[in-house]
Amino acid sequence: MRRELSDLGELSIEEASLRLAAREISSRELTEACLARIEATEPQVGSFLEVTAQLAREQAQSADRRLASAPAGDATALTGIPIALKDIFLTKGVRTTCASAILENFTPTFDATVVARLRSAGAVLLGKLNMDEFAMGSSCENSARQLTRNPWKLDRVPGGSSGGSAACVAARQALGSLGTDTGGSIRLPAAFCGVTGIKPTYGRVSRYGVIAFASSLDQVGPMATTTRGAALLLQAVAGKDPLDSTSIDAPVPDYAAAIGAHPSVAGLRVGIPREYFVEGLDADVEAAVRAAIAKLEGLGATVVEVTLPHTEYAVATYYIVATAEASSNLGRYDGVRYGRRRGEEQGLREMYGESRDQGFGAEVKRRIMLGTYVLSAGYYDAYYSKAMRVRTLIRRDFAQAFERCDVIATPTAPATAFEIGSRTDDPLKMYLSDILTISVNLAGLPGMSIPCGRDRAGLPIGLQLIGRPLDEPTLLRTAAAYEDACDWHRAKAELRP
Repeated sequence: MRRELSDLGELSIEEASLRLAAREISSRELTEACLARIEATEPQVGSFLEVTAQLAREQAQSADRRLASAPAGDATALTGIPIALKDIFLTKGVRTTCASAILENFTPTFDATVVARLRSAGAVLLGKLNMDEFAMGSSCENSARQLTRNPWKLDRVPGGSSGGSAACVAARQALGSLGTDTGGSIRLPAAFCGVTGIKPTYGRVSRYGVIAFASSLDQVGPMATTTRGAALLLQAVAGKDPLDSTSIDAPVPDYAAAIGAHPSVAGLRVGIPREYFVEGLDADVEAAVRAAIAKLEGLGATVVEVTLPHTEYAVATYYIVATAEASSNLGRYDGVRYGRRRGEEQGLREMYGESRDQGFGAEVKRRIMLGTYVLSAGYYDAYYSKAMRVRTLIRRDFAQAFERCDVIATPTAPATAFEIGSRTDDPLKMYLSDILTISVNLAGLPGMSIPCGRDRAGLPIGLQLIGRPLDEPTLLRTAAAYEDACDWHRAKAELRP
């Protein structure tokens, strides 16, 4: 049965893909529904920095022609599916700013590998999404461009740094999105906005053409309303890329097949780390996560206790490693090679100083200075070198834990979405928002967040699942089995203040 145009944007990726393939709906109709939803909700949410309506319509028409030639054609599961991109991915001919003033007028001449792969798959690109500047933040409040609000409650943050990517999916402005995760920047906003978000194994997805924050931690991943939808997005972008020396040369599994029609967790060992259930964890969050673990146990999984003893050092380790790499990566933005130029009439040194001072926001400056400090002579061994040794210990903790279990389950965040402005004056409190996610990045492991409940204020709660390297199939199967037994992923934000 054909759905009303206004309802089409509420389809999941996998539902829309089936209906497009059956020619029950067209990509043009689906795209127009999303564009209409963007127009209606953007004044409240503020997810998009650029809406590429003309490009989307052109791609939708092309997708419809491609679908019409199926099965003889080369249509994929993403052909005709409207998605949106975090403003960190170079997109040919579309302004890409990383939500920073220093890149206010930067328009790339080529696509990031993941963007090229989405185009090749026939996806429809709706536009670029807001984020914390240079992906540095946990709330999406550090953008130099605009403020993004949580669709579930407009006085709350959507999480960061991929706040726009999560908010647009939660608001049903797009069927899916891509974000990046350096210390939780996909999983945290996914939890805050009640959607599914995946951080793949480091190297599983190419970083070529992704504006760098911390190169040994950054990873690209999808967000969607369902696990199956996120799996289809991951399928399209994963795989070895000769343009990224850190990408892994390993076959990409069929993630949809790994999930199957009736995913089971029978016999699965689910590890529960006691270090993630400690004082400071919100009572509503703990109750919802423990209920989700009990649900998995009821579905046939075995719950075992594991320990990750170096978790307490993860925050300090992360903010040394990440800021050191940021200090190096952001050195290129000097007003000459990249970025807007200021003060050039005063001399070279002054031009560098004024270009960066006016181009970078406060949080970016804070992290550059911290990173420069820990890399400086006399402090490298005391800070950076020691942090790298602790990083190895954290990785070993996970390796030992996975000798006893197949998947680790934890809360995604210690609390639900907090009020806008409530932590901007307390950087340490803001940094602790990522306390349950950053170890996964330090260890290079795959992790994901799925909705598992709501708190007493009605805000979403996320369950984090962590897997062995390159074992995204087990994570996806576990998440999908839970999803099939619950309805949390079906809940929709009503966009109430």
